[in-house]
Amino acid sequence: MKVKSYRDLEIYQLSYELAIKIHKMSLNLPKYELYEEGGQIRRSSKGVSCTIVEGYGRRKYKNDFVKFLIYAQASCDETEVHLEFIHDSGYITDDIYMELKEENDKLGRKINKFIQYVETNWK
Repeated sequence: MKVKSYRDLEIYQLSYELAIKIHKMSLNLPKYELYEEGGQIRRSSKGVSCTIVEGYGRRKYKNDFVKFLIYAQASCDETEVHLEFIHDSGYITDDIYMELKEENDKLGRKINKFIQYVETNWK
């Protein structure tokens, strides 16, 4: 499949879907956490897809593209920490935590593989 848009990138699709799930989950946090930890995890999870899009917009400049993919990876890592805080504070069940964590881990691995691909094969 030829990539015609950032929307064709699997890492964008996965990151967008995960950000929506995390957004919906965060709206069920207690009111006092809705704008604290809830806001943090919403920003970091949405930041993954946003930086992928921004990097794709700079794809003609391989180093810029890689830099923004690394930023996306960092936002993915940040999302994991916020997810752990929310879970360890008792705001979500183990099942919800494991589902979101596994999806976030999968996304992180795919971003890492895509960074490697861009570094070695991007023209």
